[in-house]
Amino acid sequence: MAKKFKVGVIGVGFIGPAHMESIRRLGFEVVAVAEATQELAEQSAERLLVPKAYGDWKDLIADPEIDVVHIASPNFLHFTHAKAALEAGKHVVCEKPLAMASAESGELVRLAGEKKLVNAVNFNIRFYPLVQDAKARIEAGEIGDKLYIIHGSYLQDWLLLDTDWNWRLEPEFGGELRAVADIGSHWMDLVTFVTGARIESVFADFKTFVPIRKKPKKKIDTFGGKLEVDMDFEEKPIFTEDYAAVLFKFDNGVRGVMTVSQVSSGRKNRLLFEINGSKSSLIWDSEVPNQLVIGHRPEPNQLLIKDPSLMTQAAQWSASYPGGHPEGFPDTFKQLQTAVYRYISGGDFDRKPDFPTFLDGHNILVVNDAILRSAKENRWVDVEY
Repeated sequence: MAKKFKVGVIGVGFIGPAHMESIRRLGFEVVAVAEATQELAEQSAERLLVPKAYGDWKDLIADPEIDVVHIASPNFLHFTHAKAALEAGKHVVCEKPLAMASAESGELVRLAGEKKLVNAVNFNIRFYPLVQDAKARIEAGEIGDKLYIIHGSYLQDWLLLDTDWNWRLEPEFGGELRAVADIGSHWMDLVTFVTGARIESVFADFKTFVPIRKKPKKKIDTFGGKLEVDMDFEEKPIFTEDYAAVLFKFDNGVRGVMTVSQVSSGRKNRLLFEINGSKSSLIWDSEVPNQLVIGHRPEPNQLLIKDPSLMTQAAQWSASYPGGHPEGFPDTFKQLQTAVYRYISGGDFDRKPDFPTFLDGHNILVVNDAILRSAKENRWVDVEY
């Protein structure tokens, strides 16, 4: 019988509860949460039906009952939390970005390897069934023996207005990159995962369309929607990008381009990729995630609706329900964590993981370094892995 792992979650704002839902769906127990203060932790524990509440994350990591730590705290804390959890002998699942700097993420990769502990980064979008299907079709050579172009976008509108505010806007909390690090990282991880192509060099253009924003003087929730009319604000200059366009040179001669924006009205959370091969194309849109377009030249295009009986055999495992039963965002967390906990249960940590690891998170940060440098210097920059 598989061990019933016990889990602690650090940070239970927007994304922490999504982790918790999938942990519970797998039959494991969330025994503790940690928040910035004891009061916040107790409120969260009561709301989320968790027995232990820690106002100090160090107490959660020191809890001998906890086997796995999930980190869903703000970006600037990821490195500190992940390093401490590894040093305490805990397996770690961390939100992206893995750290604020590639030097830090590199240290986490090294430490996880030394400790022989399971480490994962929550690039959950990999786990939509039709994303897995797209990967399997490319590996089988269905869209041709060569890839030509990888392009697409990740667009949101939640920071459209000058009254929209979130800690991600402040470099000391979110990092020097914003749209690229927050959502571009998902797009880059996804297309490199699906295609197996590696980003070799980049050319980036940034724009901050809202250079001054009104920061509310009291705390608000991420994706919280409309603000109170009479809320007090203070004006803050913005130094991170609302928009970025990045040209890519991949290995094997593949070319690509990515657009990311957090000010595109009407786009709530839409990742789109199109992969053009020498024979056919694959197009997937996260706002209609149960459809995959297969594009042809000599015959009509195909629209594949998520149905495990119609998917490639290699991808069928990722669809939990039959055709006509849509699967969405929460299911990607479940499938990622199924892979992680199956790997932990197996106990063979020398086996290649079938989920995104700290190395994947580190590689994206190295690409981000090149993108930031390119935007500053207005030139092509090679990625230094």
